[in-house]
Amino acid sequence: MTGSGTSTDAEKLFGPSALATPANALTLARLLAAPVLAVLVGTIGPSSWVLFLLWTVLAGSDGVDGRLARRQGSTRSGAFLDPLADKFLVIGALAALAASGVVNSLPVVLIFAREAAMTAFRVYAGRRGVSVPARPLAKVKTLVQCIAIAMAFFPPIGVAHEGPVRVALWVAVALTLYTGGEYLLDSRRMLRAAGPRAG
Repeated sequence: MTGSGTSTDAEKLFGPSALATPANALTLARLLAAPVLAVLVGTIGPSSWVLFLLWTVLAGSDGVDGRLARRQGSTRSGAFLDPLADKFLVIGALAALAASGVVNSLPVVLIFAREAAMTAFRVYAGRRGVSVPARPLAKVKTLVQCIAIAMAFFPPIGVAHEGPVRVALWVAVALTLYTGGEYLLDSRRMLRAAGPRAG
C-alpha cells in the first residue's frame, strides 16, 4: 500500500488512447474464448464440470481486467471492448445452450436484440461525442445472466433440472429489457443536451 496520491498516480501506466494494455489483452482473450466455449457446448454437451469451471474463470476475469484498468489507467478502447466481451460470452453461451435444447430460443433472441441495439447505439453516441455510462443495475443484469448460464453448465442442475435455469434466464431477460429502457431514456437526454453535432 502506498499511502500517497503521488505513488498512486505513478501506477497509471497508460493514457486514455492506449491500446496495448494488460487489461485490453485480458479482454481480448475473453472475446476469443467466446466461440471456443460455444463449440465446447456442442461437442461435450451442455452440462459438464469442464464448462462450469471454464465459465467461472471467464466470468470472473471480467472483474480482473476492470481492476487492472483502474490501477494502470482506463482507456477508451477498454471501455468499449470490455462490455463487448461480456456480450459475446453471454450471447455465445446462450445460443449454444438454445441449440442444445437446454433453454428456449425466445429469451436468447430478446437478450441478443437488446445487446446488439445497445452496442450500435453506443457507437452512434460515441461518434457524436457522447459517452453512455454503465448503470449499476446493468451490472446486476450481467451477473444474473452469468448465474443462469452457470446453472445450465453446473452438472447437478444442468439438463436434469432445466426449470431453475429457465426461471433465472427469464429474470435476466426482464433485467436486460428494463436496463435497455433506462439506457434509452438517459441517452436521449444526453444527446439532446449535447446538440445535433456534438464533438
